[in-house]
Amino acid sequence: MALTIPALTIPEALKPADGRFGSGPSKVRPEALAALAATGTTLMGTSHRQKPVRDQVARLRRGLADFFGLPGGYEIVLGLGGSSTFWDVAVFGLIRDRAQVAAFGEFGTKFAGEVASAPFLGAPSVHRAEPGSAAFLSAEAGIDTYATPHNETSTGVAVPIKRIVDGDPLMLIDGTSGAGGLDIDLAETDVYYFAPQKCFASDGGLWIAAMSPAALARVAEIKSTGRYVPGALDLTIAIDNSRLEQTYNTPALATVFLAAEQTDWMNSQGGLAWATKRTSTSAAVLYDWAEKSPVATPFVSDPALRSNVVGTIDFTADVSADAIAATLRANGIVDTESYRKLGRNQLRIAMYPAIDSADIEALVTCIDYVIEQS
Repeated sequence: MALTIPALTIPEALKPADGRFGSGPSKVRPEALAALAATGTTLMGTSHRQKPVRDQVARLRRGLADFFGLPGGYEIVLGLGGSSTFWDVAVFGLIRDRAQVAAFGEFGTKFAGEVASAPFLGAPSVHRAEPGSAAFLSAEAGIDTYATPHNETSTGVAVPIKRIVDGDPLMLIDGTSGAGGLDIDLAETDVYYFAPQKCFASDGGLWIAAMSPAALARVAEIKSTGRYVPGALDLTIAIDNSRLEQTYNTPALATVFLAAEQTDWMNSQGGLAWATKRTSTSAAVLYDWAEKSPVATPFVSDPALRSNVVGTIDFTADVSADAIAATLRANGIVDTESYRKLGRNQLRIAMYPAIDSADIEALVTCIDYVIEQS
């Protein structure tokens, strides 16, 4: 029988300085919000085709190129709709015929389903693994696109990214919550796509893709075949508009601004190397605590697969993770609930670069306090 945790006030001295630990939307730094407010009437409510707004798009694209060390010939492309929209973009504009897809959580499984349902594509080859473990890509004849998530936000599993085969096949990587907080060599990818409401501490509704020359050429090739592509999903349109420092249709400017603000801040701290060091420090705090706890354990049993940006922690049957999360929420420590579809007695905790590692230390102290007082 699960332990019921009573209403409880956590001492202020134990609490994190910032109590936001959501896996998406993520914590947005107060400094970034203040910077947005300081723009006053110069940005919000103005035309996205004019210089002040296009300057923000250019700022974001330039900052991301610096942050990821964009290889020669690669381009940062923007479009509206988020990562789930990019699944459809990829189906229409990147996969020539057959894809191999790794599915080991919610996002990879959904993308595999999108590919399988496209009537103009061949049946995908899907490599599956149970939640908490990982599926891996492997060389296979007849495959023109290899696709995998970098980090499964639903399960807290992360995998290394390495090109499967040289030559024509594309490497398509769903950066999801990993982009900006996990190490990546973009030369090992052809398309690395993500949305900015996780490590880039912004809001949703925008997809961002770092695209290689081979990926850009594939887009043009597929377009030339006459395949029907809806305008909002047409990568050729997104590429052309991105080169003009704009999006095809009206973006949420606050999203663009906050993502650019976070990117510039991370670059000022030391870029991707700094960001991955911070997330790895936070992850060490969380997983070390869970391994030492008599009532908690990391859901991902293989340490090599444990994500540094999203941690999933199981609890023993006599402790209710839902009750812990509810008590934390009542005390201003929010969004530690488990992924709704996974259905486990666990907490899910984001450790994005905007989250101070000291706040992760305070969080686990608060969890211990809640359990001890129950």
